Amino acid sequence: MQSAAALTDKFLVSLTYPPTLSLWVGLCGLLLMTLRRRKTAVALCSFALLWSLLWSVPVASDWLRGTLEKRYPIMDEAALPRADAVVVLGGGNDYAWLDRAQVHPDQLEGSRLAAGARAWLAGRARVIVLSGGGGGGGGNGDSEAYRMAEAIARLGVPASALMLEEHSRDTRDNARNTTAMLRSRGMKRVLLVTSSLHMPRASLLFRQAGVEVLAVPVPEPANRATWRQRWFPSRRALWRSGRAWKEYAGLMAFYLQISD
Repeated sequence: MQSAAALTDKFLVSLTYPPTLSLWVGLCGLLLMTLRRRKTAVALCSFALLWSLLWSVPVASDWLRGTLEKRYPIMDEAALPRADAVVVLGGGNDYAWLDRAQVHPDQLEGSRLAAGARAWLAGRARVIVLSGGGGGGGGNGDSEAYRMAEAIARLGVPASALMLEEHSRDTRDNARNTTAMLRSRGMKRVLLVTSSLHMPRASLLFRQAGVEVLAVPVPEPANRATWRQRWFPSRRALWRSGRAWKEYAGLMAFYLQISD
């Protein structure tokens, strides 16, 4: 059974998704309406509606995400400095390209695994650490790291160059577990590969865990070629906004922890 703290954390994280926050604020507004607090009730209900509407607009969603994604510039892997290891974080990996007859890392702009493979193929580090738990998480072949290892083999990275960290459930675990694994082998400098959106929080947690981080952000591009794609509200834009607010919530939690 999950602890009260874990359930509270899950509830707070759920509020970063705009419709969830709108729902709870709207319910508070309806409650106040029954208590004859009409002005406050109308204000809350209006906020609830506008909050989700705003972040469902692709232009607004892209702006919000850009405040995080632009903190670390995209770099060509050949221009990266050398490190002890490349660390690729799980989550956000799309393996649809595995169905292709032939695939090359340069063809996969938005893939974390491809970015890690490109850095390794460019000779930036001798080892790639794949970090991701899930499943049994005990080396029995159902962890995310194990699935990542199977996928990255298609990109030209041999099993001999891989280290698997299979016990993490979140980014903080990624940082602690991976750092412990690396430091036991005398490795202290890593090329950290994750999405541009996730990089600000991930890099902070890895530095806190005790390694030198060189950021290798991976873009998550969105096609905005037409007016409709830029301005017409969509569920996809709403989801992308929710991911950005989740990252901001994580950053706030990190800084509050530091200040305690």
